[in-house]
Amino acid sequence: MTDLASRDCVPCRGGVPPLAGEELARLHRELGEAWTVVDGHHLEREFSFPDFAEALAFTNRVGAMAEEQGHHPDLLLAWGRVRVTIWTHAIDGLTESDFVLAARTDALR
Repeated sequence: MTDLASRDCVPCRGGVPPLAGEELARLHRELGEAWTVVDGHHLEREFSFPDFAEALAFTNRVGAMAEEQGHHPDLLLAWGRVRVTIWTHAIDGLTESDFVLAARTDALR
């Protein structure tokens, strides 16, 4: 488990600027290149599975973890794949908790 995955998400109430610059780059390096930072706004990763049932099971694990953390990604389930998109809606951008949620998602694979 990475250091990020061992942390908990912290609720964002707004009023803070989204991550940018070196801090954004540092967290992306720590998370790993499997995740894409899209337009500096959100994280995205697609996971592949051999069939629908395993993709659905993963989706359910991510959903349960997200509910526990109080931080909810967008999940797109399709046959053999799940696309996970994460950002903090309260600030319309990325926070450290988004990287924590992404790392925790990786740990569920």
